[in-house]
Amino acid sequence: MEIIFDFFNYVLIAILIGVSGAWVFLIKSMTDSFRFSPHLDKFKNISKLTPKVSIILPARNEEEFLGKCLESLLDQDYENYEVIVIDDSSEDSTGKIISEFAKKNSKIIHVSAKPKPDGWMGKNWACMEGYRKATGDLLLFTDADTRHSKNVISLAVAHLISLNLDALSVIPKMLTFDFWTNISLPMISTFLHTRFSALNVNNPSKKTAYFFGSFFIMKKKTYEEVGMHEGVKQEIIEDGALGKKVKESGYKMRIVRGEHLIDAVWARDKITLWNALKRLMIPLYLQSEKIAIGSFLATLFLLFVPFPIFATSVFLSVETTSAKILCVTAALASFLIYVGAIIETKIMLRLRLIYALFAPLGGLIVVLGFFDGLLQAKKSSSISWRGRSYSMKDHTQNSIRV
Repeated sequence: MEIIFDFFNYVLIAILIGVSGAWVFLIKSMTDSFRFSPHLDKFKNISKLTPKVSIILPARNEEEFLGKCLESLLDQDYENYEVIVIDDSSEDSTGKIISEFAKKNSKIIHVSAKPKPDGWMGKNWACMEGYRKATGDLLLFTDADTRHSKNVISLAVAHLISLNLDALSVIPKMLTFDFWTNISLPMISTFLHTRFSALNVNNPSKKTAYFFGSFFIMKKKTYEEVGMHEGVKQEIIEDGALGKKVKESGYKMRIVRGEHLIDAVWARDKITLWNALKRLMIPLYLQSEKIAIGSFLATLFLLFVPFPIFATSVFLSVETTSAKILCVTAALASFLIYVGAIIETKIMLRLRLIYALFAPLGGLIVVLGFFDGLLQAKKSSSISWRGRSYSMKDHTQNSIRV
């Protein structure tokens, strides 16, 4: 019996050593990403051009945030632009808000999206409806719950032209409103600043590519040549899929930091937080069941498992050599998770440090959200998002690659 117990302990020890090594890598990647990722407002500006920018802003039931977003877009110091706001079959006062802004300012173009055809995700269809009205040489896509500083369009255009880019996306400051989002976002964003680091996206030799849906700008010609949103019409994470198409097509793209210039809401409450976590896992499952399950298990061990192992080791106080080593390795892994949580919470996301103390609970929320996403993807051929149900049968998602 003792041999079996030791064997089990040593298996866990090996796993925890791997988890600790992974966190050393993640922490280094996070700090490198923070230190070396380029900024939207730090570049050599050699552009004197001011091409027309068509801002495409899809909105579905956005009465709470839309007004502030439009106010920030109308307060820009860039002159040559239009704001195409698409009411995507809203059931609240979104359409009325757009109409009132359009009456007061000619830059606002009010578009009521036609009924969504089968085979389309709602936001993707709304973006296409907006594109059809666009007259600019550059297309800037943003979200209704995003706020922009006064000079953000000027900086984005000058950055794009000065570096001869085809597409540019900006990392915003993630806004959070509730306790559950504050403790779970640092855990999930760890992977954003490592595997999906701007350094990887900006490296032509790496395949990593995506856009932040809250802000990406590209040449209209580039958008058309990669197939527009029609080419990603059934993608759940359409901004990731579109960014992937741009890079795979050989176009020059870049992601830059702009958290001091753009605010974007990641999750509005615990319900949207839960749906957002599920939304991240479902594309992986539709891409590959093995990849999804493997990613879930990796997340489980990276974010949560070391804590209960450490607590159990301390509580049981077994004096065997294997038990003592297990306790030490579990403590090390738990410590490194906390280090990563502190870096993400305080430095990257600029949240109150106290939220990092809830790292075990935050990790558990992420794990359970992913697990629920796996169950939904396995049991149903459809998913729900923003009040709509979408059939995903026979459609492989290409927005995320692990």
